[in-house]
Amino acid sequence: MSLAVLYSRALSGIQAPLVTVETHIANGLPSFTIVGLPDTEVKESKDRVRAALQNAQFKIPAQRITINLAPADLPKESGRFDLPIALGILAATGQIPKDKLDQYEWAGELALTGELRPIHGALAMTYNASQSGRSFVLPQQNAAEAALVNKATIYAAKSLLQICAHLSGREPLQIYKNLLENNTETGDSAYPDFDEVKGQTHAKRALEIAASGGHSLLMIGPPGTGKSMLAARFPGILPPMTEAEALESAAIQSLSYGSFNISNWKRRPFRSPHHTASGVALVGGGSHPRPGEISLAMHGVLFLDELAEFDRKVLEVLREPLESGKITISRAARQAEFPAQFQLIAAMNPCPCGYLGHPSGKCHCTPDQVARYRARISGPLLDRIDMQIEVPAVPQEELMRQHTAAEKSNAIRARVTKSHQRQLDRQGKTNSRLSVKEIDQHCTIDSASETLLKQAISRLNLSARAYHRILKVARTIADLSSAEKISNQHIAEAVQYRRLDKQ
Repeated sequence: MSLAVLYSRALSGIQAPLVTVETHIANGLPSFTIVGLPDTEVKESKDRVRAALQNAQFKIPAQRITINLAPADLPKESGRFDLPIALGILAATGQIPKDKLDQYEWAGELALTGELRPIHGALAMTYNASQSGRSFVLPQQNAAEAALVNKATIYAAKSLLQICAHLSGREPLQIYKNLLENNTETGDSAYPDFDEVKGQTHAKRALEIAASGGHSLLMIGPPGTGKSMLAARFPGILPPMTEAEALESAAIQSLSYGSFNISNWKRRPFRSPHHTASGVALVGGGSHPRPGEISLAMHGVLFLDELAEFDRKVLEVLREPLESGKITISRAARQAEFPAQFQLIAAMNPCPCGYLGHPSGKCHCTPDQVARYRARISGPLLDRIDMQIEVPAVPQEELMRQHTAAEKSNAIRARVTKSHQRQLDRQGKTNSRLSVKEIDQHCTIDSASETLLKQAISRLNLSARAYHRILKVARTIADLSSAEKISNQHIAEAVQYRRLDKQ
């Protein structure tokens, strides 16, 4: 019987469901048919496969060729199915042995010469293949990325002929070894250092708290006060990534157009989209859903500079993922879910001209203009931002001072890592991810702190969400000082980081 069965992977959100590639050769008028809900890229593979087989000196049967990509209701896209389709034709016609085909999963786009071209999503597919117990064969350019999955068995090939020689036993492929050293964690030189920022002690303290507990932060201040500098240095004080976090972050970046950059392994992603970005660019989308900026910042930082200049409808899409840590993209034909556990750092000017409160007194904005400007950011979104601080202009004498004894990032990072580990040991997650029940359990306060918090709620008209966020920030401040219980001092400092609630 002229039938061959191979295995490959599709992509559906972060998942990579198994696809069975069935090839059947039958008598009849010569034809080449691909069924199983193929996209245009997959339909075009028959021309690439035909040319690749001819240029590799293989015979193409002048018969009826039917390729079935099962399951039939799962959309198939991209050129990754070229390789299993070509191998299926060769196996069904007896040009290569098919006794070992079920031991592997295959993915790769074919050039017309028979060379293999890289694909996207290799890391996500390899992770799922490792769970099935099969080895994964893919292009040489994707091997280093796929080998980040420690349990996976990877074979890297440059061409169709190389794979055929492996299956025939003439020149077996070697298992690809991950040459990346596991100690490539973010070092002191990976990011700019905090000691380059002069002054802004209050802002640095707030960023340390935000890094320790995973809290979102909004910085408000005139132009040139160092908001962007502080944000760019923020990833350098975050705790080191675990193996699981690094793998999940890399898998998301692998799904975007272009492969994951292996040099970024175990480095916290830092995404900074322009304020003209659309809602789809921010959360993801498309006919075949791709991750957006909030997912590409997985376990890292999403920095939104000039927050008030973003379209209001674009900013509103952040409300749900800030709470849930995931985003579900629904389209008429399919639905995809991407994780979105990012840390939001935002910056904005205090008024349209930007100089409200500046020592120069250059601001001439009216109260109505200021109110309209700040109203571009909705109350519900502001309510979801844990910390809101002012970043004032740096005094001239401080700015012109040549040598300052500013603290370096590695010293701040050491305190953040210690506090972060304290949270993991106590509750298994950062303070920003605590549920209401967990807040009641881990954020208990004494009577004096309760009195202070009641006064803050009354004077600032805080919502229930803001109340819980103050408790979580206070818990982080207590962890930084190695305190078992939240004190009056911790609550007072946490309330100070609700800047816009005082307007």
